[in-house]
Amino acid sequence: MPLFGNSFSPKKTPPRKWASLSNLHLLDRSTREVELGLEYGTPTMNLAGQSLKFENGHWVSESGSFLGDRRELQRLRKRNQQLEEENNLLRLKVDILLDMLSETTAESHLMEKELEELKQHGRKKK
Repeated sequence: MPLFGNSFSPKKTPPRKWASLSNLHLLDRSTREVELGLEYGTPTMNLAGQSLKFENGHWVSESGSFLGDRRELQRLRKRNQQLEEENNLLRLKVDILLDMLSETTAESHLMEKELEELKQHGRKKK
């Protein structure tokens, strides 16, 4: 039996009033955009002094001076191609080494088996 009665007895909440007293939700879309500032335009950003804007799913330079970037892009593509070729060569070498390891391991197991058989055959003769 609790000393001070029921410790948890929430009060009923009063019914809600109108959600909004504003009549902006009654306006058409264009008026709402003007009133509320919903016209954002294209997204833009500034990276390393270069201004970029987002158009048709791609980031495009606003300044138009893309020559330095194109050279850098070509250099990066060439480096990427070199790294891909090196990666392919290293994968090939790893595959060859794994094949060699498998072959050596199989030969080792065969030799161990033959050695065990020879030992057992030698014990039977004695």
